[in-house]
Amino acid sequence: MYNFTAMYRPITCLLMTRLPSVVHNIVQRRIAVMLTLLLLSIMLPGCRSDMAQQASLDSSANEIPGGALDGSAKPLAYYLHMHIDPRLQQFSGTLQLDVEMLRADDGIWLHGQGLTIQKISLRDSDIAVDYTQMLDSGVVRIGFAKPLPAGQISLLIDYQASFDNNLAGLFRVQEQGDWYALAKSESIQARKYLPGFDQPGFKAPMHLTLDIPTGYQAITNTPVYSQSVLENGITRWQFLPTPAMPTYLLSLAVGPFDVVEYPAIPANAVRAQEIPLRAVARRGQASNMRQVMEITAEFVHILETELGVAYPFRKLDIVAAPAWPSGATELSAAISYREERLFLPEHAPPAARLGMLGIHAHELAHMWFGNLVTPPWWDDLWLKEGFATWATPLVLTRFEPEQSHALNGLQRNFAVMAIDSLTSARAIREPILRNEDIRNAYDGITYSKSQAVLHMLDSYFGAPKFRAALADYLRTYAHAVAASPDFYRSIADSMQQPELITTLRSFVEQAGVPLLDVQPSCPADGSNQSATITLTQQRYLPPGSPAQQEQTWSIPVCLRYGMAAESYQQCHIMNAREMVLQLPVGHCPDWIMPNAAGSGYYRWQFTTADWHTLLTHFERLDAGEKLAMVDSLQAAIATGNARLESLLSLLEVMLDQAQQQPRQVLEAPLPILEDYLQRVLPPAPATQLRTQLQLLYREFDNCAARLDSIDKQLLCRRMQKFKAQALGDSMLRADLADRASRFIGLNAEPVSTALDADRYELALSVAVQDLGARFYQCLIEFAKDFDDPRLAAAVPTALGAFTDPSLLPLARAMLLQDPAASDLAAGRLELGPRERFDMIMSMLSTTELREQHWRWYQQHLPQILTLIPEQWRRRTPNAAAVFCAPEQAAQLQRLFAEHGALAPGHERALAQTQETINLCTALRQAVSAPMAGPAHG
Repeated sequence: MYNFTAMYRPITCLLMTRLPSVVHNIVQRRIAVMLTLLLLSIMLPGCRSDMAQQASLDSSANEIPGGALDGSAKPLAYYLHMHIDPRLQQFSGTLQLDVEMLRADDGIWLHGQGLTIQKISLRDSDIAVDYTQMLDSGVVRIGFAKPLPAGQISLLIDYQASFDNNLAGLFRVQEQGDWYALAKSESIQARKYLPGFDQPGFKAPMHLTLDIPTGYQAITNTPVYSQSVLENGITRWQFLPTPAMPTYLLSLAVGPFDVVEYPAIPANAVRAQEIPLRAVARRGQASNMRQVMEITAEFVHILETELGVAYPFRKLDIVAAPAWPSGATELSAAISYREERLFLPEHAPPAARLGMLGIHAHELAHMWFGNLVTPPWWDDLWLKEGFATWATPLVLTRFEPEQSHALNGLQRNFAVMAIDSLTSARAIREPILRNEDIRNAYDGITYSKSQAVLHMLDSYFGAPKFRAALADYLRTYAHAVAASPDFYRSIADSMQQPELITTLRSFVEQAGVPLLDVQPSCPADGSNQSATITLTQQRYLPPGSPAQQEQTWSIPVCLRYGMAAESYQQCHIMNAREMVLQLPVGHCPDWIMPNAAGSGYYRWQFTTADWHTLLTHFERLDAGEKLAMVDSLQAAIATGNARLESLLSLLEVMLDQAQQQPRQVLEAPLPILEDYLQRVLPPAPATQLRTQLQLLYREFDNCAARLDSIDKQLLCRRMQKFKAQALGDSMLRADLADRASRFIGLNAEPVSTALDADRYELALSVAVQDLGARFYQCLIEFAKDFDDPRLAAAVPTALGAFTDPSLLPLARAMLLQDPAASDLAAGRLELGPRERFDMIMSMLSTTELREQHWRWYQQHLPQILTLIPEQWRRRTPNAAAVFCAPEQAAQLQRLFAEHGALAPGHERALAQTQETINLCTALRQAVSAPMAGPAHG
């Protein structure tokens, strides 16, 4: 019999050696390797030893990395030359990507999404190279015709792509007839315009050259060092190389921008060099940035002083983007903001100014947290976002010590506990295994809970000690990467507190809010025994939660208690489930505050008598403690450990002393009350509660007449929103509608002074609801011609607030860009991706037409997903969070079972929204009993 195997073994061995690279362009690598091994086992047992080395190489490509790359290759430098003309549909680029391969392989993994590769090769080599996008998330396999040894290589890539239409990657927008191109690179969107290693731990210098239309401006992360005019109306801009940086911080902005130089930020004791400072805005708008530019140097100086580390870049550009999917992004040395967050008039309304101060401090803090020291992967996002959030009130308090910025931070700390109480809540740090889940980490847990934990440590150990340790951490990992364990060790070593690692891990690496049961024990009269306070910890869970409470933390606990006119404080690290505190007195204190200064990230529960006792000593508490009391009391009401009447009693005490209360304390109960009135309570109990609150809050009927401070102005605006929307105050609504009518010129010429920017959204929404279709159409026409980015941001929310069913066709035509609705074309407003999302959320928040909107939303979800910002598609399940009935939870589940593939990463939002609906159902049952009036206890 003829020996087929022996005859063809040499040819077949050669074929089998190359089979993976041949099949590579047809199917996934794992299939190629499996097919190779199958044929080997059947046909060529004698060939196994010859193939061992090749099989070993191929095993590295056996699994497509859907999340973090394995680090077997890393970038050394990017040499990028791009042609960007925002007036065109496409852009192009030529890239030399220097790479270090840490092992021999026939390919490497990197990133690129939706790019057309025109040419790819290896520099100084004739080995063939192929480029294949393996996953929709932009994971790319670069394959080589034969294995390459470990060492350095240079990839040469020519490519082109279309500008994005939904504010992701390199996108273009038109404003007032001008086209602008901007790059939104964070978190994994640089791959839409740049082939490379698009994950934060891969830091490499960028050498950028841009060819742009002559007369346009180009802004990126470093100063320009050369400009030369080419043919065909093109100018070439060459920029200084960047420090080693990740791709998510790459800035590209091209267009007819105004660029205004401001005085350089002067040198100081921390930094020897001046920092050039510029404002960048669309044509004719740079003057609106004067306020933000005038505070920038002082903010930088405060951060350098507090952190003890110099600003790390060569220049600082503040870029007001004509469109941006988020509020701002900390692109290194070219921070980019949605323009309405920065544009302020000479006498800015207080909320607009406060918003500008906060976002600017946050983004500047990122120059140290995230940009100087970078997390290696997105599971450590808190190391940049949490720290920037923590630094914001720090900067603002130094900037304006007379204002109450620190309390704004505490407000956020307590607000995030609602999210952290969910079973579906994520930990600050938990594994992120898929690219599709990265954006889920950008939530209140990462921002506000991280801030709360850092504030707790800063308060417990003292600012001098904690911030000195933080400076050591920044210096140790400057221009490098650091993960959470690196941070833990660095801080613990600097502070000489090794137990701090346990505390940090207990709060960072597990979800949930600690709940302390506080039980004082009083000795009998004449006894020589000391009074004690027994603390028992567990996880706080609202009624209906499926989670288990058996969970412990290492908690920095500080209690304050009072006896007669004196108060005392004890601080301890609580590591066990139970801890007994001995009080240095022989009798029980008059009152106990379990969270001194409100600086701890935990809730507590009392007996009814102890709540009553603390309430009667409310004036002895500081502002942070009052915020903590409001939070823990409303949490106790939800679990049945206190009654809603107790909250009304607290309100009565607070409002009796309203002129002495900080703004944040008076605002603290409002979100709880709004949720009860607008979602939780059935109609009859809601009406009863509304009547009681109208009496309690009559103090604020004429708050606009008493605006002698910024905080009073802010409080009045917040109270007006509560009274107009939640309490239905008819006189206030009539005044707001009248102001809105005069502002847009409903019955006469527009009066620009009738409405300030802080009340755009509230007044326009009220007028849409109370004045109906005529106002709606007039608002659309007014918004088309009024160039005010703050108004442009408020109008979609107002347009979504309508209650007139006759407006449904027009609203839907605007949202879906329906070409079939030609009869409505003249009357509709062109909306951008973010504006569509805002309008849809506003529609679903309006109770009168909620059911019609929800049916429409379910029917059109696939189309809606194509029209909103890509990074927000994962959040679309949140639209149902306004409901409080199990049938909507079931409908939501079915909706995303059918269409969830169109919204990658939606699973977290779906789980949290379903849980929120189910918990609301349980809460409704717990608090719907008939209420008495305010009563202590």
